[in-house]
Amino acid sequence: MLDLIKYIVEQFADDKENVQYDVNEKERVVEVTVTLPASDMGKVIGKQGKIAKALRTLVQVATPRNAKKYVVEIQEKGGNAVKLDEDFNEEDAE
Repeated sequence: MLDLIKYIVEQFADDKENVQYDVNEKERVVEVTVTLPASDMGKVIGKQGKIAKALRTLVQVATPRNAKKYVVEIQEKGGNAVKLDEDFNEEDAE
């Protein structure tokens, strides 16, 4: 799944060498934090968050039914974060 996230993000990011991916695996959830330079934030999130929402949808569709849920967070280096699954609780994965 991380390969899918990397592939999609890198299609929009100009500064691919400075994109970082951190994976935090919990019991029922895998949190993937994508850290981008400020210059790439708008490109990866898209107008009104359309690209970010599409990324979230693709990750949901590609995740097998009984597998851990993936939560993707996009953040600016040293700055703001955009969580793509705002309404998610770990209890929802049960």
